Amino acid sequence: MAKRRNFSAEFKARVALEALSGAYTMAELASKHKVHPNMIGQWKRKAQESLPELFAKNNERKDADRDAEVKELHAKIGQLTVENDFLSKAFGR
Repeated sequence: MAKRRNFSAEFKARVALEALSGAYTMAELASKHKVHPNMIGQWKRKAQESLPELFAKNNERKDADRDAEVKELHAKIGQLTVENDFLSKAFGR
């Protein structure tokens, strides 16, 4: 029985981009990469479906990361303020 081959995400993306470019037919890509044309079609379709989400999530992710960073910095500022007040009282400045 033949062992099922696993392809890396990078390989799938590269082949899907070639398929999207239209420079080669599916048969040519299948021969070139030794992959069944149906697999290339699936990867191409998945890439086409995922592209809008990629751009939408990227912006949302950046906003979420920025919000988390702001919260973290505010917490640090609060902590440093408390420590500063404590030390100034302790040393009488």
